[in-house]
Amino acid sequence: MTTYIKPEELRNVRSHYCAGCGHGILHRLVAELVNEFNITENLVAVAPIGCAVIAYDYWKFDVSEAAHGRAPAVATGIKRSLPDKIVFTYQGDGDLLAIGMSEILHAANRGEKISVFFVNNNVYGMTGGQMAPTTLCGQKTLTTPYGRNELDIGPPIDIMKILKNFDNVSFLARGTVTNPKEVNITKEYMRKSLQTQMDNKGFSLVEILSPCPTYWAMTPVNALKHITETVVKKFPLGIIKDE
Repeated sequence: MTTYIKPEELRNVRSHYCAGCGHGILHRLVAELVNEFNITENLVAVAPIGCAVIAYDYWKFDVSEAAHGRAPAVATGIKRSLPDKIVFTYQGDGDLLAIGMSEILHAANRGEKISVFFVNNNVYGMTGGQMAPTTLCGQKTLTTPYGRNELDIGPPIDIMKILKNFDNVSFLARGTVTNPKEVNITKEYMRKSLQTQMDNKGFSLVEILSPCPTYWAMTPVNALKHITETVVKKFPLGIIKDE
């Protein structure tokens, strides 16, 4: 029985990601959706600095680079100049919520007709495992060796609590990649985000809780358990807004 067929838009190349990283799963989901929507020739992705900076190595469709945190601005320029194109950004938590916080807030407030796929692994992965805006309280990182102290640094940022209040935001959802069922749910959220854009509605964002075994200092299996048992308590799963 066939359980998996590699999507046409996913290149047959060796992965540079660490063992157990969730990016590979998400790259596959994106490629599957591109095939299912048949939008290869009408799609532009935007990848900024981060672990997925070379996303163009894995996808056959057009991918533009962006400076750190500036993917929403680049996507806005592409979408406004080429409104018939389907445009999405693929961003990490350090990128989107630290240096890129202003970009994402204003793009959402303006109701830019783009899709955002936000990969949240609670840490800076590409630059060495420093604390990110989504790092959990008590979580040890390169820059919080004794654990994140909420009294000194504040709690992790939940972007959904902010964006759900914006009038021009059409769709918000949070999924994960912890097991096949959750992967399928996440795929449907991503599908809805792209469909929202194709229906010419407002801004949409799908956040995906993803493991980083390397900088969590866990095995891949334990990293998935950590998401299920701990991370989802701070970042609950589900559809947050659908208008």
